[in-house]
Formats: sequence, C-alpha cells, structure tokens
Amino acid sequence: MSTSPTHTRTLTVGEAEARLPALYVVDVRAPGEFASGRLPGAVSIPLDRVEERVSDLRDAAANGPLLLVCASGARSEKAVAALASHGVVAASLTGGTRGWVSAGHPLEYPPGPVRKVWGMERQVRFAAGSLVLLGLALGLLVHPAFQALSAAVAGGLVFSALTDTCGMAVVLGRLPFNRRGSVPHS
Repeated sequence: MSTSPTHTRTLTVGEAEARLPALYVVDVRAPGEFASGRLPGAVSIPLDRVEERVSDLRDAAANGPLLLVCASGARSEKAVAALASHGVVAASLTGGTRGWVSAGHPLEYPPGPVRKVWGMERQVRFAAGSLVLLGLALGLLVHPAFQALSAAVAGGLVFSALTDTCGMAVVLGRLPFNRRGSVPHS
C-alpha cells in the first residue's frame, strides 16, 4: 500500500489482485455502473452514500482491509478521504475497474443479461455538451438570452474543476437508471 502527498492510501492492480481474497471490496460507482461489471466479491455503496454507511464500513474494516473501487480511482480516493475523516482506514484501487480490466483481470456480472450503462464521467460529458448545444441553438433560433444556459454550464464545469466536485454527477447519480441494482444496507 502506498500513500500520495495527500495521504490517500492506494493499491495497485497487482497488489489488489494478490490480496483480493482478504480484501473487503466496496464499489463506490453508481448502482447502474456497478451492475455493468465489478471486481470479484465487490459490494455497492455509491459515493454519495459512503458517509451514511460509515458504521457498516468501520465494522467491515475491523474484519479486514477495505479496498474502495470506482471506474478510474478518482471517486474511490474521495471515499477513502471521507472514511479517513471518520477514522476508518481504506485504500483506493489505482486506475479503478478500467485499470483492473486493462491488466487482464475479469469482472463479475450479475445473473441475467448484462446491462450496459455509461460511466458517470461519460454521462456528465454528454449532459454538459447537450446543455451547451441546446443553449446555443435556442440562443440563435429563439432569443439570445438562452445563451446564458451555455454560460452557466461552462461556469459549472470551471467550478467543478477548481473544487474537484461535480454537482451534475450527483444529480445524474440519482436518476433511476443509475439507481437500479443498488445494494441495500447489510
């Protein structure tokens, strides 16, 4: 396990694979993403629910090391930091599920047909781009004031980058297709 300058604990794909049977793996992606493929044995606790599940995660950490996973590692690092503020030690998988698959390791899938859901980052890019285009089109065709929609989205993207937060991802994460497959409290 390594630590970065921000003291985020991380495990490389190789380290995680070697320790996998002993790790309690928590996937912090939206439930729809979780249902589209996950690390073996992973349970779903979306990032926006980590704070309310601290006691469950503290109990799990008492029984063995916690490994938090998302698509790229960014959301799982945020979850590690949130748990650390509550005294719960966890690690983030470097590169997330993408890194896991790139290293040639398989994902688990729920029984039945695999439901393909876009990753949250892709959903945000699509929504932001669509809103910008809509604002520009309405500004040209209806009234110039509609261009404020494009400006608002641009401002939101800048704010998101500066604060390393994403309000649009929070909103999109609450949509029904991102909520299906959610794992209940244990």
